[in-house]
Amino acid sequence: MLMTLFGHWALALGIPLAVNAANSTYSNPIFPGFFPDPSCISVPEWDNTFFCASSSFSVFPGIPIHASKDLANWRLVSNVLSRPEQLPDLAITNKSTSGIWASTIRYHEGIFFIMTTLVFDDQAQTNFSRWDNMIFQSTNPFESSSWSDPVHFNFTGYDTSPYWADNGTVYVTGSHPWEVTPGITQTTVNLTTGAVGSDLRYIWNGTGGEAPEGPHIYNKDGWYYLMIAEGGTGLNHMETLARSKTIGGPYMPDPANPIITNANTTQYFQTVGHADLFQDPSRSWWGVCLSTRSGPEFLVYPMGRETVMFPVTWQTGDWPILQPVRGQMSGWQMPTTNLSIAGEGPFTDAADHITFPPNSSLPIHLVHWRIPINASYTISPPGYANTLRLSPSRLNLTAYDGNYAGPEGQTFVGRRQTDTLFTYSVNMQFTPQTEGDEAGVSVFLTQNHHIDLGVVLLANTTSSSSPQPLVPYFRFSATSYLTVPPPLLVPVHASYPNYTSLSNTSVTTLNLYLEIKAINLTHYAFSAGPIESMSDLLTIGTAPAADVSFGFTGTLLGVYGTTNGRIVNSSSPGAPAYISDWKYTPQGRFIS
Repeated sequence: MLMTLFGHWALALGIPLAVNAANSTYSNPIFPGFFPDPSCISVPEWDNTFFCASSSFSVFPGIPIHASKDLANWRLVSNVLSRPEQLPDLAITNKSTSGIWASTIRYHEGIFFIMTTLVFDDQAQTNFSRWDNMIFQSTNPFESSSWSDPVHFNFTGYDTSPYWADNGTVYVTGSHPWEVTPGITQTTVNLTTGAVGSDLRYIWNGTGGEAPEGPHIYNKDGWYYLMIAEGGTGLNHMETLARSKTIGGPYMPDPANPIITNANTTQYFQTVGHADLFQDPSRSWWGVCLSTRSGPEFLVYPMGRETVMFPVTWQTGDWPILQPVRGQMSGWQMPTTNLSIAGEGPFTDAADHITFPPNSSLPIHLVHWRIPINASYTISPPGYANTLRLSPSRLNLTAYDGNYAGPEGQTFVGRRQTDTLFTYSVNMQFTPQTEGDEAGVSVFLTQNHHIDLGVVLLANTTSSSSPQPLVPYFRFSATSYLTVPPPLLVPVHASYPNYTSLSNTSVTTLNLYLEIKAINLTHYAFSAGPIESMSDLLTIGTAPAADVSFGFTGTLLGVYGTTNGRIVNSSSPGAPAYISDWKYTPQGRFIS
């Protein structure tokens, strides 16, 4: 089923379970695109606003916070991790599975708390210093600058979650590494100093599924409920539950486990798990979790693990019943539509048209891969109003072996793909000077998985001149663990406006339109042409979305600049690219 964003038509292939007579309908995912491991709360003191946090892995800014007043319209309101000095080690994480893992958001006595883990996912390590757990605080989650520097605490493991006891004691519950003894462990923590208790204890090992993780504790009707994810984050992903009369256990499992999963089904939404539960102002229960729109084939899911929502029935003293995740849902009556949400970013279904006006900043939904070099991104520099200047990095998008870039950074900025069908385009002004100068657009998943269309200055190997003149080419290429389309070099046509070959040095300024289009569920098309003559637009290559359907993250659509290995310094800065008229146009989402 394809859901158009304009609501012109929709088709339901199944009838979801109705929760009550006065129900509402909505579509999943509620946060389309790379927003995994959701954690959500409802805060009556903030005008009954709902707040959700997501994992961000290696992108910066990180830990996005969404807010809503009606559960249907969600806005990106801030990023918890917005200043490089908050977490400088994010610049040196190794592998695409490193970075910020599951973040839990909670509210207590006027303060918002985020508890999360920075992971250095290097399997060669034999100690567990790679788990860096921390707490951020804010009294105004609608402003990125309000989030504090982190307080670090010593906890061996990840996916940490806080719980406040009535006497003020704060418990931290987390996932113990699977390389040792997997299970859910717990101790106490001081949120101000980071001091932890000496009594770390296992409280539940789950039901036997792989990687028990993502724990959250809820207190209801005299019971402590411990909900966790099991089965790994792939097709066997599921959510399980246990309860105890005391917070430290022993915990008795729910006879109905797993309480939610789409494993061993033919559903389009798969990998369902890593959930959190919360109540709306009418006291109805809801849940969120991650899911991939892959079907059981698990081959094409470029947007990665997304956030979905489901109704929950939780009677007094009983176990909660979670409605299965589908694309079209029926649930409790939602709060009245309310779009009056403050914050710094766009709504989740918004298009982009970014013009980079003078004295503006990059919108908060634009992200980099690890911590950026700020000097590489300049808005409206002198003589180039309404552009974003990209100063190239020595490293290209793959960098070293595809796992590491280091503190020198990679010049790339992008936005999450949030729609099955879309058109993304930019105008680019580029004057390459030296062999290897390159700038362009990319569908970027990780350093090991990306598809690029750039303009690169290379020697004209068909010329008999010596030395061979340098000429600009469109270069289409892909990097993936899967089979990729062959790389293509297409000369920039000499009839393009402003093209002039200057013997062995460079070309004059090229003014180009670059476009990425999801032409169907499975393929992207990459096109380019002169801005002044759109009728000359040329589709240069197509690539399968399966090549960017891997791992923990989701695709980013963006622009890059590189010298492809040539050292960049003040005496050899490389050729900048000037980006303007950045557009992202949603054209539909498949939900079944």
